[in-house]
Amino acid sequence: MAKFTAEDKLQAVKRYLNGNESSYEIAKSLGTDNKAILKWVKQYEYNGVEVFIKPCTNYTQQFKLDVLNYMIEHGTSLNETAAIFKIPAPSTIIVWRKLFETQGLDALQSKKKGRPSMKKESNQQPKQAPVRDSTEALEARIKQLEMENEYLKKLNALVQNKEKSPNKTKRK
Repeated sequence: MAKFTAEDKLQAVKRYLNGNESSYEIAKSLGTDNKAILKWVKQYEYNGVEVFIKPCTNYTQQFKLDVLNYMIEHGTSLNETAAIFKIPAPSTIIVWRKLFETQGLDALQSKKKGRPSMKKESNQQPKQAPVRDSTEALEARIKQLEMENEYLKKLNALVQNKEKSPNKTKRK
């Protein structure tokens, strides 16, 4: 389906409201479906010209729930509900309804879009350096030296092991 500018949609709506052309004729001239024309007309009737300007598509959990409740309480169709709440695609409401029915209220919570940040968020409070020559400082220093000593021993063992075993290549 082709994308239409706000001006294209507004012109189609005005042509339809003039009463000289049917939704089928307008749709044929634009290369779209007559249901799209009727949807634009409904949106225009409820919200005026501003409905064709791109709205924010980040809806809150409460807004989604309000839309679903309104549709159930008033028995409105998907197209009519979408027009009332300025939702560009009525299929969005179907998705919300299915999520709510299968996964409950938490499924309507907006999710972050895009890739997660590479920064690691640490909830740890920065450690304060122990006072020099205190018991904690000395114990930390001993532990650090023990780790360095173990590392050097392992490195030395690997070097000696490599020197003992000559490089053997497999022969066929």
